[in-house]
Formats: sequence, C-alpha cells, structure tokens
Amino acid sequence: MPLLPLAILFGLVALVCAVILLIHAFRRSVGTGVMVLLIPCYVLFYAFSQFEHPRKGLIVAGFMACTVLAAVFLGLGAHGLSELSSHVPPPGF
Repeated sequence: MPLLPLAILFGLVALVCAVILLIHAFRRSVGTGVMVLLIPCYVLFYAFSQFEHPRKGLIVAGFMACTVLAAVFLGLGAHGLSELSSHVPPPGF
C-alpha cells in the first residue's frame, strides 16, 4: 500500500483537530489564539491544560497521534521514492 496517501489522510485529520483547538483558543482570547497559532509547543500546553471540550480526549489524541503518524508515513514514503529514483538500471538497457 502506498504510504504517501496515508500521510495525507493522517495529515488532514491532524489539521482538522488543530483547527478545532485553534478556534477554541481564539474564542477564549485573541492573545491565546495567537500564541497557539505561532508558538509550536504552546499548542500542546494549551491542549492539555486549558482546552475544554466534551470530546477533549478524542481531539487531543487525534491531533497528537495523527501528527506523528503523518510524519512517519511521509518520511517512509519519501524514502521509498528516493530509493526508486536512485535505482540504477542494470547494464545493457
């Protein structure tokens, strides 16, 4: 199974979860929203300490797990593409 479409799928799920976190942060205050948007580590702090939502566990777990899975599949897919492009055909072709 190709890995790049999986990376895109997990990246989209992570993006949806991040947008939910970002909307919640901006509703709390503009300063908090800007910090969640611009400071990469603050989104994790905000998600665990200040984010209040009925489906908090699902959203935070989806954000973190899908971010990691997208990065892994993107790396493996890129490695596979580089292997294919660097393959030297045997002599005589």
